[in-house]
Amino acid sequence: MSSTATYTVSGMTCGGCASKVRERVGRVTGVTGVEVDLGARRVTVTGAGPIDDTAVRGVVEEAGYKVED
Repeated sequence: MSSTATYTVSGMTCGGCASKVRERVGRVTGVTGVEVDLGARRVTVTGAGPIDDTAVRGVVEEAGYKVED
C-alpha cells in the first residue's frame, strides 16, 4: 500500500535548494518519489509503505532547511 505525505519547508530559495531536498529525501528508506514545489515551499513524498516522518524531517533539517508544523 502506497502513502503520501506533504511537508512545508522554509529556507528553499532556488532550484539548487529544491534539488538538494529532493535528492536527500529520495534517499530515505521506503521513499519512491519526491516532488518539490519551490513557490509553495511544499515537498510531497510518496512511499511504498508508511512514510518515516522522523527520517524525512531529519534529512531536510540536515540539509539546512526547516520543516514547518
